Amino acid sequence: MLAQIGEGLLGLLFPNLCEVCRTPLVKGERCICLSCLYKMPRTRFWKEKDNEIERLFWGKTRIEHACALFFFRKGSLYRPLIHKLKYSGNRRIGVRLGEELGICLNDVDTFSDVDLLTPVPLHPQKERARGYNQSELIARGISNIMNVPVDTGNLIRAHYTETQTRKNRMERIANVEKVFDVIDCSRFENKHVMLIDDVITTGSTIEACASVLSDKCNCRLSIASLGYASG
Repeated sequence: MLAQIGEGLLGLLFPNLCEVCRTPLVKGERCICLSCLYKMPRTRFWKEKDNEIERLFWGKTRIEHACALFFFRKGSLYRPLIHKLKYSGNRRIGVRLGEELGICLNDVDTFSDVDLLTPVPLHPQKERARGYNQSELIARGISNIMNVPVDTGNLIRAHYTETQTRKNRMERIANVEKVFDVIDCSRFENKHVMLIDDVITTGSTIEACASVLSDKCNCRLSIASLGYASG
């Protein structure tokens, strides 16, 4: 009884707010309220073959399927979610939105045979500074729903690179060229591997990861991210 009273007082003093609209969350809501989840500008690319994201990789690297949860647009109320995840230490956003993406992927047969989830790696120096890899948190959320294991530490970022923010496509490609490597290809052998990232803009980072896996490992590749910066 006392514990319940204490929780009630804490709720009044420090309400749990929706990360989008900042209204208090009700019982059963986590991180984002149901209204904001409903209004989220979803791409629905998981239901669309040869979609806009998949076309980014045509003629560059072999991808089976690719999708993102929502459009990452300037002025959108949902754009700050990624910034809070990456730069404000809000880890729960990664897991929660990863779960929402996992629900969408589970709703179609396209991703039903995925064997492994592999987050795009950060350089160890950057991961130590941030305290976590945001793509791994997203992968953990997807795994909670799809019951697919997360593989970390096998695909590695061997060289430190500058942030991709504010770089054009050619600068992004040059920035991640020969950056990634694989430690043990047998872990990916004959598997359907899904690469997980936070935002796809030009696709250069994912392309660099996929190219390494395609060149070195005998595996099928798909892609999933939270945001897609179209246009």
